[in-house]
Amino acid sequence: MALHFVLEDGGGLEGDEVVLEGREAHHAAAVRRLRAGEQVTVGDGRGTWLRGEAAEVSSGRVVITVQERRHVPAAEPRLVLVQALAKGDRDELAVQAATEIGADEIVPWQATRSVSRWEGAKREKGRARWQTIAREAAKQAHRAWIPEVAEPVSTAQLIERGRGARVLLLVPGAAVPLSGTVLDAADASDVVLVVGPEGGMAPEEIERLCEGGARPVRLGQNVLRTSTAGPAALAIVSAALGRW
Repeated sequence: MALHFVLEDGGGLEGDEVVLEGREAHHAAAVRRLRAGEQVTVGDGRGTWLRGEAAEVSSGRVVITVQERRHVPAAEPRLVLVQALAKGDRDELAVQAATEIGADEIVPWQATRSVSRWEGAKREKGRARWQTIAREAAKQAHRAWIPEVAEPVSTAQLIERGRGARVLLLVPGAAVPLSGTVLDAADASDVVLVVGPEGGMAPEEIERLCEGGARPVRLGQNVLRTSTAGPAALAIVSAALGRW
């Protein structure tokens, strides 16, 4: 499989040649050991997809001759992962795996039981960190679209955001399994999967979200970590919608 790269600023994909510079050029030459004559693919993270051949390679500049150009439409319906903030790197692991599997958007959630708190400058720093993880994971997975990491939301904001979408709460012990939930692929409304933090969602959060139209579902009989529940659910939903 050809190596895949993403332009830093998402631009510069016009014309017969594409130039990689900065970190992406260094990554191509020094880390991936790209050599002149090798086939590569290049994207902008917003659907533009090019196939070409490396013409010049150095640690500061890589020139690619474009051989094929196409646009990959955005997926529909969109799969949105609402990931509660978690301690350590568990939420970051969820972001990485969810991106590789196919999440189209990731929403950080400041849940009641979240040990980690994004306050002040940490709010934007945390979001930027998740976006970097999503970008690298999308590149690794050869995705034409890089999922956007949205602004962090509170429970009240999550309820408002979910209006008009199909919101599924991943709650251990819920009566209905996710695999038994009927999801119409012809329905263009977002499928929103909500994952709680360590210790799960607070009962009052579940009640409020359900009052707002969400439905509780379970993932089998095992209780999964916050880092694995979202990716597992995305895999099930992707299969149900025919994306896999």
